[in-house]
Amino acid sequence: MEILWMLIVGGIIGWIASLITGRDVPGGIIGNIIAGFIGAWLGGLILGNWGPVVGGFAIIPAIIGSIILVLIVSFIMRKMGQKNNHGHHA
Repeated sequence: MEILWMLIVGGIIGWIASLITGRDVPGGIIGNIIAGFIGAWLGGLILGNWGPVVGGFAIIPAIIGSIILVLIVSFIMRKMGQKNNHGHHA
């Protein structure tokens, strides 16, 4: 049951990050969950684990970490998309 709760909270964190950045996380719900988990880890590394903890996630650092992750991923995807266009600018 705890794993299910972590998946739900991770997914919500990823979803909030994609709402704030205005960019969709690739992979839909699964992508949001992954972004939430990696974002929580990244946020914990950068900011530590402070603030309210829900489902094993320190919510504020997790959301901030997820926002950073979503921005990095969307930047990389855009760069890769430009390479696939054989030098044509989007």
